[in-house]
Amino acid sequence: MASALSVTSWSLGWRTLWRDWRAGELRLLLVAVTLAVAALTAVGFFADRLQNGLHRDARALIGGDVVVASDHEVPARFAERAQALGLRSVQTLVFPTMGRAPDEQGGAARLVALKVVAPGYPLRGSLRVAPSPGVPDAPTDAVPAPGTTWVDAALLAALELRVGQDLWLGDSRFRISQVIALEPDRGAGFMSFAPRVMIHADDLAATGLVQPASRITWRFAVAGDDDQTVRAFADWADTEVARPDVRGMRLESLEGGSPQMQQTLTRAEKFLNLVALLAALLSAVAVAIAARGFAQRHLDDCAMLRVLGVSQPVMARAYAIEFLLVGVAASVLGVAIGYAVHHVFVWLLAGLVETALPAPSVWPVLLGMGMGLTLMVAFGLPPVLQLARVPPLRVIRREVGQLRPATLAVLGLGVAGFAVLLIVASRDLVLGGIAVGGFAVAVALFALAGWVVVRVLRASVNEATAPRALVLATRQFSARPVFAVVQISALAVGLLALVLLVLLRTDLIASWRSATPPDAPDRIVINIQPDQAAPFQQTLQDAGVTRYDWYPMIRGRLVAINGQATQPERFTTDRAQRLVEREFNLSHAVDMPSHNQITGGQWTPQEADGLSVEEGLAKELGLQLGDRLGFDISGQLFERRITSLRKVDWGSMRVNFFVIFPVSALPEAPVTYITAFRAPAGDTGFDNALVRAFPNITHVDLSQTIAQVQRVLGQVIRAVEFLFGFALVAGLVVLLATITATRGEREHEFAVLRALGARSALLRQVQRIELLGVGALAGFLASLVAMAVGWALARYAFQFAWQPPLLVPVAGSLTGGVLALVAGWWGLRGILQTPVMQTLREAA
Repeated sequence: MASALSVTSWSLGWRTLWRDWRAGELRLLLVAVTLAVAALTAVGFFADRLQNGLHRDARALIGGDVVVASDHEVPARFAERAQALGLRSVQTLVFPTMGRAPDEQGGAARLVALKVVAPGYPLRGSLRVAPSPGVPDAPTDAVPAPGTTWVDAALLAALELRVGQDLWLGDSRFRISQVIALEPDRGAGFMSFAPRVMIHADDLAATGLVQPASRITWRFAVAGDDDQTVRAFADWADTEVARPDVRGMRLESLEGGSPQMQQTLTRAEKFLNLVALLAALLSAVAVAIAARGFAQRHLDDCAMLRVLGVSQPVMARAYAIEFLLVGVAASVLGVAIGYAVHHVFVWLLAGLVETALPAPSVWPVLLGMGMGLTLMVAFGLPPVLQLARVPPLRVIRREVGQLRPATLAVLGLGVAGFAVLLIVASRDLVLGGIAVGGFAVAVALFALAGWVVVRVLRASVNEATAPRALVLATRQFSARPVFAVVQISALAVGLLALVLLVLLRTDLIASWRSATPPDAPDRIVINIQPDQAAPFQQTLQDAGVTRYDWYPMIRGRLVAINGQATQPERFTTDRAQRLVEREFNLSHAVDMPSHNQITGGQWTPQEADGLSVEEGLAKELGLQLGDRLGFDISGQLFERRITSLRKVDWGSMRVNFFVIFPVSALPEAPVTYITAFRAPAGDTGFDNALVRAFPNITHVDLSQTIAQVQRVLGQVIRAVEFLFGFALVAGLVVLLATITATRGEREHEFAVLRALGARSALLRQVQRIELLGVGALAGFLASLVAMAVGWALARYAFQFAWQPPLLVPVAGSLTGGVLALVAGWWGLRGILQTPVMQTLREAA
């Protein structure tokens, strides 16, 4: 007695840990926590390295540490300030113009994006050039020499020129000396799709291209070795740009990057985070079930310890130490596995960042350790700590000292902490909220449905006429209503995640692919004149292009909202201020574009006083249905009322507009046409023939952009499939834990029935009926909730349309029944082979 009384919490904790580990009591807990931590940290390590890599490369993507972009020449005070701070600076000019081959070379012309550079460009990143197309490129610190030009290979093909030949730009003739292979700060604005032509700053004046009405973008970039000095210049420049008398200037950021690629990468991270969240949620259920089963099996041991004099505080601390040590070990193991697995993501998603990724920070490690310990504390400890309150009387009276449900305060605190950690791990409030909130609501619905089913079973099964196996199964199931509800709920939660994962793998990914389908338009043509409309469409049809977008395009500036002149200073965001300063591409159409969706109001064909506005623009400018907008179109004022709001997918490669007049014509407005189509497959000369037939058009080739998006989609889907395996294993662990949690009760009940004469064949039928019924019910409930959660995720988190298949509940019921049978066969095997006397003696 003296040694028992003097035992410490640490020594008792270590002893019980060693004993339980050798007995296999902790394996399920260890596996569940390890899976959750591994899934979250694998995604965390990859996302952390990817974000750090993008941040590291961000300066190269904009060509400097800070860039001031302007639609007029940047004032000299910016250069003077940079020089005073000891920063390097360089100014470039970018604007559209026509590049023309010499008459002796055919005289073909093509719209180009001319870039004027000076020595020192680029300040960040590396410019790569090649001596001719198809030849390996190399980095260079030089810029085009005066009298020479560097061009994209696409321009050489379009104009049928070679390196060494001449190119006319305005009034000057330049010798083509290099082919541009990589331009670090090119961005992805509309003009970046046109072939690039680069010349020396000293040659600009002689071209005669800069006129008062020229649409030129000046970019003044600075760079320095001291971050504080750079920050000082950025703060000063930000203040200067915000001055009321300064118009058309802004500090440039990565927001000018490709919207399609940004959307793809954002969805990629969300998909990976979602699968990791599902694995963590499943693991939480598995930990809770496994911990309760652990506590149930240790009731007699704890009663004996109480008889030997171990106090409640010592016992509580001992089990807390045991579980915390298991949590630490599982978390460390999970972090190690996650770190190893994230290298697979790096391999599968190679190419998203061209250079080597930096080392990860400590944040994923802290997140993984926090998640593992939170799982053990929130879901593992509450039932186990009840062991300290087991009365010594249980040694002789087995009915006393049973486990009680956790109090709402303890359960609520643990669940709240776990939910907060999951939302933080998701890096997206909407995604985390839908996943965590959806599972919380699902648990309540599953519990309610389980309670209703238990009540219905009691009343609906006629014991006089029903098969004996069904009667016994119903009695067993309804005799423990609380445990039956818990079993249905736990099994349904596990199946919910599995069904949601299957939907994610198939239908949701298919919907994602359809947002940017492989047959999406890969050519956009603008500046088609009205008299060219009919022959241009005939040319497309002759080439076999039968599906294409075709819309009139009108340039207009928003000058009034509800009769008040638009002033940039009235708006708080930089984007809103830029929007009211720029010209819009407007259009008119009797019917709403099929690839748009009405989100407010109504589209009424031929409504003379109506306007349809893109919902993002309306939100940015604070516009509402019924507001009157005034547009200046070629000196004429057009005022209309907003009658509908549209949702537009800007990454769809289709023709889209911020504002559309729902009428067939605007006779007073000058108009050109824009079209988007997919070029004929295999016709390599189609583009050049189109440009020769209509030399004034602006022809944009999007094929490389679409190919890049599709390539990234394929990479992301492979990564999601890989992580899918983690969540699938976690779901199977939940199923196994749910089924095996009833092993003790089933052994005792079957032993009593066998002692009363029941045959093993009958008891096998009873077990199969119960497992099949519970599994089918759980699968049906899980499928219904998975459809709702999947729809919410698609609409609000991933932002694309998705309609769940109607056969999901049927498939979910069948799958749930089969999985429950398989898990029951594996987890409950051997119950009927246990000698009856042994089971009854242990129960006594």
